Amino acid sequence: MVFPSTLAGYFMAPSGQQAQGFMQQAAYWIDQIFNPQYDIYWPLYFVMVVLFTYFYTDVIFQQQNMAENLRKQGAFGSGIRPGKRTETYLTQKVRRITLVGALFLGLVAVLPWLVDLFMRLFPGVAAGVTGSHVMLIFFHRLLIVVGVVLDTMRQLEAQLQMRHYDKFLRRGILG
Repeated sequence: MVFPSTLAGYFMAPSGQQAQGFMQQAAYWIDQIFNPQYDIYWPLYFVMVVLFTYFYTDVIFQQQNMAENLRKQGAFGSGIRPGKRTETYLTQKVRRITLVGALFLGLVAVLPWLVDLFMRLFPGVAAGVTGSHVMLIFFHRLLIVVGVVLDTMRQLEAQLQMRHYDKFLRRGILG
């Protein structure tokens, strides 16, 4: 999201000068929207994360062709006819689940901005912090680390079970 702001910086007027012409005004506008220093960036970032989550989930779910695979295997949802109705039902359920996940990911993505905004609105809260800036852990990086750790634990558990080391896994790493 920062890349458009970087490109716009090449076309902006030098500092201290007024923007003249369409190209410099457009570059200034793009810099205002896609620069994390400005507050308009973060709500846009939230919306982009939510939309991308829906897009990615829809693309992956459509590629799996779940309703067709269930029909081929003779499986069905209770009270739902196989075929188009099953596909509609599954898509509806996936989108409901995705809504909660997308909102959570969006919140995690903008959490550093929300903490910074809170500190600016209530300066008395940050009075005990030395220095003018608060070091924030960017939560999307933390989310990636947690995802990698969980995946590594699942792979380790699968390898141990495959080699019949069940005595080391009393109830499993994750469950």
